[in-house]
Amino acid sequence: MAHAAPPAPETDATAPAAAPVRGRNAALAFIFVAVTIDTIAMGITAPVLPLLIKKMGGAGDAGWMNGLFMTVFALMQFLFSPILGALSDRYGRRPILLLSIAGLGLSYAGMAMATSIWQLLLIRLFTGATSANIATAFAYIADVTPADRRAGAYGLMQAAMSAGFAMGPAVGGLFAALGPSAPFWAAAGFSLINAAYGFFVVPESLNREGRAPFHLKLGSFNAVGMLRSQPGLLALATILMLAQFATMVFPTAFVLYANDRYGWHTGAISACMTSFGICSFAVQAGLSGRLVRGLGEPRVIVIGMLCAVLGTAIFGFAPTGLIFWIGIPIMTLSGVAGPAIQSIMTRRVSAKEQGRLQGANTSLQSIAGIVAPLLFGGVYTLAQHSGGGKAVLGAPFLLASLILMIGVFLSLQGQRRPVRV
Repeated sequence: MAHAAPPAPETDATAPAAAPVRGRNAALAFIFVAVTIDTIAMGITAPVLPLLIKKMGGAGDAGWMNGLFMTVFALMQFLFSPILGALSDRYGRRPILLLSIAGLGLSYAGMAMATSIWQLLLIRLFTGATSANIATAFAYIADVTPADRRAGAYGLMQAAMSAGFAMGPAVGGLFAALGPSAPFWAAAGFSLINAAYGFFVVPESLNREGRAPFHLKLGSFNAVGMLRSQPGLLALATILMLAQFATMVFPTAFVLYANDRYGWHTGAISACMTSFGICSFAVQAGLSGRLVRGLGEPRVIVIGMLCAVLGTAIFGFAPTGLIFWIGIPIMTLSGVAGPAIQSIMTRRVSAKEQGRLQGANTSLQSIAGIVAPLLFGGVYTLAQHSGGGKAVLGAPFLLASLILMIGVFLSLQGQRRPVRV
C-alpha cells in the first residue's frame, strides 16, 4: 500500500571517498530521519487524498480520477529520479536533497489550499517530481559509509521507510479530525521542518573531485534486453512486476472501496493502513529470512504469491469490514516473495552487472506503477456504474488476484528448474 523503495545502488572501488568520520554520524542520522519523515508525510495524506478527490471530482468519477492521480505521481517519479540523481552527481547530494524535501513541503501546502480537482492534479505533478529523491538518499549513504557497512545502512533505510509508512496514516487520521485540509498542512510542516533540520545539520557527502558532468542516460528502456541475458531472469522479474502491478490496487482503490462498501471514514481507514504497515514491517524484519533458510527461495516465492492471490481475493469478496481485516495478515505474508526473488536474481549475474539488474527491475516496476492505477481506477468506476450494488465494488481486487495467479504459475514453473548459484 506504499510506494516501493528503489534498490540500493551498486557499489564498487570507484565510488567517491566517504565523508570525514566527524560528519558521518550526523549525515546518516539526517538521512534516516529525513526518509522517515518523508514517508510519514506521504502516509499522512494517504487516507484523505482519495476522499478529497471524490469530493472535488464527484463520487461517480472517483475511481478513475484517483487512478489518474496515482499514475501522474508515478510518471513524474519515473522521469525525475534519474534527473535528480544526475544533478546530485554534478552539484552534490546536499542541495538536491534539501531542495527536493522543501519542494515536497510546498506541494503539500498547495494541496491544502487547492480549490478544484485540476489545481490538485497540477500540484500532484509537482509532488511526484519532488518526491523522487530516495535514490539520491541511497547515493548519500554510499558516499559516507564504508563498503563493508553499507548493507546494514541500507537495511536501516528500509526499516525507516516501513516505520514511516506505518506511522503516517495514524498521524493523518488524528489531523483529519481537525478539518479536511489539516493533514496536508501537517505533511507540509513535517517536510519543511525536515528541510530546515537538514540545512543546519547535514554536510555535503560528495567531494568536488568525485563529481561528474551532468549527463542523463535513459537506460530504463534496455531493461528487457538485460533480463534476457541469463536463463530465468526475465521470468523472475516478471513475477516482481506482476506483484508490484497488483499491489497498486491498494493506493488506487482501497480508500474509496472502504468508504463506499463498509462506510469507513478517515479514522477507520487510517487504523487499517497502520495495521497493514505494522504487519508488513514484522514480515520484512523477522519472518522472510527464516522462511528462506527453512524452505528455500523457490518454495517461499510460491507461498508468497499464493498469499497475495488469497489476500486480494478476500479483500474483493469481503462482505464486511471484519472479514476485510482478516485478509490483512494473509496479504502481508506475500512480502516474503520479493526478497527471495531478489536473492536468486542477484546470484545469476556477475558483480559488475548488479547495478544493471536492479535498474532493469526498477524500470519494469515503475512502468507497472504508471499503468496499473489507470486500470484499477477505471475498473472501480465501471463497477460503480454497473448497477450491481456494493458487492461488485471489489472488482479491482479480484482483478488483481487474477493477475497474481499468473505470478503463481511462473513461480511453480521455476520450481521445476534448478537454481543456479
